[in-house]
Amino acid sequence: MGVQFEPVNPEFVARATNIDLRKPVSAEDKEAIVKACDRYGVLVFPGQLLSKEELIAFGHMFGEVDKTLQQKLMNHIQNRLGTDEITDISNLDADGNVAGATHWATITTVGNRFWHSDGSYKELPIRYSILNAVTAVSWGGETQYADLRAAYDALDDVTRAMVSDKVGRFWSHNTRDQLRIPDSEKDRAAFPKSRWPLVRTHPGSGRKLLWVDSKLCEIEGLPLPEGRALAFELIEHIGQRERVYSHKWTPGDLVMADNRSVLHRGRRFDHSERREMRRVETNDDVKSLGVVA
Repeated sequence: MGVQFEPVNPEFVARATNIDLRKPVSAEDKEAIVKACDRYGVLVFPGQLLSKEELIAFGHMFGEVDKTLQQKLMNHIQNRLGTDEITDISNLDADGNVAGATHWATITTVGNRFWHSDGSYKELPIRYSILNAVTAVSWGGETQYADLRAAYDALDDVTRAMVSDKVGRFWSHNTRDQLRIPDSEKDRAAFPKSRWPLVRTHPGSGRKLLWVDSKLCEIEGLPLPEGRALAFELIEHIGQRERVYSHKWTPGDLVMADNRSVLHRGRRFDHSERREMRRVETNDDVKSLGVVA
């Protein structure tokens, strides 16, 4: 018997058991994981504390592992884990100590508290985000996931018609600018804005989804204020409680999320506590409509 899936909700989030990700995954289990991600969007694998090498190997099973975030933005600031294939989602400094309140690693965790899809701002975005908890905090620090397919299904007829042909521009530093995080002009220009239709179809499930997140900075064809106000309204719609799963981390949890069908955000926690997470991302094979300066 291979990997088993227990739905948390009938069509959103499932727990995956009867598998050890530290060992090579069979072709049958890989196929089952892909199909389950197509259906549920988010898979939770408890008790899977992987080494860096094991985490990278698991990511490579599902496509090319992305290196661009590390190479374009992170490495010149800090590369505590010593590899371009893992992003350090932690509040730790280069020596592995809990960082101070104004340290860039702490500030970055604040920016992660907005609803987003990893790589929505890229011409070639991220398909799977694979997040592994090394340590967890005593309060808060959950990661919440929102179902973009259910959000589209729940749109009223007027809004569905309005967004059906709209194209958005997504920018890597949109929320960081809103927070007045003092990034350099070089960093702010590392990724040009990408163009995406606000309504997409998930290739694995065939379901339509609402492709909107906090990186959406402009909607083409609308005045800038109107477009940004609409983006805020759509994000509020996506994040309604009935469409959200909140994951309370324990060390060793591994969560695999399909960025093509879900958004996620981190929740507030006491930054004096150690929170260490490691993330591997795989590239998608569907490019945006292009990029703009």
